[in-house]
Amino acid sequence: MTQNINERTAKSPLGDFGAVLEICANSIESAIAAEKGGADRIELCANLSEGGTTPSYGQIKWCVENLQLEVWPLIRPRGGDFLYTEAEFECILEDISFCKQIACHGVVAGILDKDGNVDEIRCRQIIATASPMPVAFHRAFDMSRNLEESLETIIALGFVRILTSGGKANAAIGANEIAQLIIQADDRIEMMPGAGVNSDNLLEIAKVTGAKCFHTTAKAKFASKMNFQNAIGKMGDKDVDEFNYEQTDSDKVKVLKGILNFL
Repeated sequence: MTQNINERTAKSPLGDFGAVLEICANSIESAIAAEKGGADRIELCANLSEGGTTPSYGQIKWCVENLQLEVWPLIRPRGGDFLYTEAEFECILEDISFCKQIACHGVVAGILDKDGNVDEIRCRQIIATASPMPVAFHRAFDMSRNLEESLETIIALGFVRILTSGGKANAAIGANEIAQLIIQADDRIEMMPGAGVNSDNLLEIAKVTGAKCFHTTAKAKFASKMNFQNAIGKMGDKDVDEFNYEQTDSDKVKVLKGILNFL
């Protein structure tokens, strides 16, 4: 039988100790690699090329039932902007209800209105639907009109964490902005740098921002193990080599986790 949310939360290994490494895992194999490498948590998603979308029910359930690290599925019905139709919003709430039913540790979501503000009405429904399961706010935050105002709104709504690049192209470029947001947050919410975080810049981002939680894919390219490869037929983009794919590399995760041990 699936553990309930309170039981799973009580068994969380994270507590208040040390820096936390969250891996954006784009598949079951990426999730396995994240755990093997020592990650503390995964944001489980699909379609990294679109910035991430909601993974399948099967993927979510498998990870919850077979992994020991925290599983937080991304709830995003499509790529593109964060302004959703009523049908898309209904899908978001249904996905959240499923994640709560199978005792995910939390979910990652976020909605903006047409003017670039956090959609308070819909986000309040998200929090209510998820409760008591916690909800993190994804990089829709970076696309909002005013980061300082959005931060206060997200805190008031009851989100527990914000993934951010400081509104910049990546977290390294936005490190100073993230530092200011962390000061503003004043321990009322966890601010997690993400986007372009890697072993070359992790320590510097940590020093500049003062953050204790970091988000990255730790991905690498893997060659297909198929003996027969049809080089003519294409399932998708004609310019993409479909016999290579990206997923999390456990060795990269180990390196990142090792760096965090110095914080």
